Amino acid sequence: MKERVWIKDEGVERGAEKLTPERIEKTINAVFDNEAGARLKAYVDTCAHCGLCSEACHFFLSRDRDPRFSPVGKVKQTVWEMLDKKGKVSVEFMKHATQVAQTECNLCRRCVQYCPFGIDIGYMMSMVRRIVHKLELTPLYIQDTAHSHSATMNQMWVKDDEWIDALIWQEDELREELPNARIPLEKEGAEIMYSVIGPEPKFRTQLIYQAAAIMNEAGCDWTMPATPGWDNSDMAMFTGDTEMMGRLKRIHFETAARLRVKKIVMGECGHAFRSVYDTGNRVLGWQMPPVQVVHALEFYWDLLNEGKIKVAKQIEEPVTFHDPCNVVRGRGLHEKAREVVRAFCPNLVEMHPNREHNICCAAGGGVINCGPPFKNSRVESNSVKAEQLKATGVRLCIAPCHNCHGGLEDIIHKYKLDMELKFLGEIIYDCMEKPNAV
Repeated sequence: MKERVWIKDEGVERGAEKLTPERIEKTINAVFDNEAGARLKAYVDTCAHCGLCSEACHFFLSRDRDPRFSPVGKVKQTVWEMLDKKGKVSVEFMKHATQVAQTECNLCRRCVQYCPFGIDIGYMMSMVRRIVHKLELTPLYIQDTAHSHSATMNQMWVKDDEWIDALIWQEDELREELPNARIPLEKEGAEIMYSVIGPEPKFRTQLIYQAAAIMNEAGCDWTMPATPGWDNSDMAMFTGDTEMMGRLKRIHFETAARLRVKKIVMGECGHAFRSVYDTGNRVLGWQMPPVQVVHALEFYWDLLNEGKIKVAKQIEEPVTFHDPCNVVRGRGLHEKAREVVRAFCPNLVEMHPNREHNICCAAGGGVINCGPPFKNSRVESNSVKAEQLKATGVRLCIAPCHNCHGGLEDIIHKYKLDMELKFLGEIIYDCMEKPNAV
């Protein structure tokens, strides 16, 4: 068994310098008593310590089956110790708990599928992150990202005029291919508000172009906002800063309400969908979102089944499909996604296991956003995903999630896999009929 490596992070170290035993104890007990309540107690009291969850975790499977990396091992190193000692734990303990909860768990919830009682260990790690946030121990890179979002209402520090310029630029490019196409800004009363995550205008503007092409060729009544509120991503959800998360989701919903749209269609991002559809709305006091929220996978399925997009050509080479945690385990879109994939790529080779049992990319849950200090550990902790990808024997993997792309790209590079990644929207754009194209 390899020696455990505790990684020094500037954000964690700076926060630790300000801690006292009294503050740690008070914060832990306040979170457990006032914010966790019956749900946490039920999980802790029900757990039989059977270890069946271990087989679900890519960290455990990739780390020589080291029990410290098993889901139950992570709970033992964090929640159980905090509860057992009633919050009387050391600063060093909290630094280690931070690494466990923030960088050694993707909150992928695969372990829930293996637990005979359905215990949600991802929820328990989220409670630890909440404590970590309140103690100001959050790793530097993800905290910087969350603060960027708080300051500018988008996580990439895209200025208001830069956002509008990016959309106008993509419209100009698009009209060379589709002369009548538009990216409508601030169209009140449109059926759809299309929202994306911050990195798209910054690094992946071609995805906005392709989405706009799909919208225009499908005859959609749609718009994009020209004001803050367009970024649907949310690292605050992963840092345990629920107050900031609620603020960010509120401006997203308020933007949709101001434009009087019927629904929000979200681009291909798993965590952003979860933050809008399932978490942010609850923080704001809504059982369900105040505006209908549809992930890109479901939107593509609707367009295909309504005959609004048609297949012009198919990709005959074998492809595989990666199931993102937050839209498959979290939303059940696995079959709709496969229907769309098979329409354009008839030779689909499944990873095994797949669907709700698929192995996580190791990037989600904010782990990739904790930055370079933890990159090697993250990639080495998912050799089982590399084995799963390699076993398909294909060269093209469709991954409809931004964080999954980042995580899988790192895995492909590290383990020297001969494989290309694409978003599903890229496949649709390349292969659909474009009757209005010149």
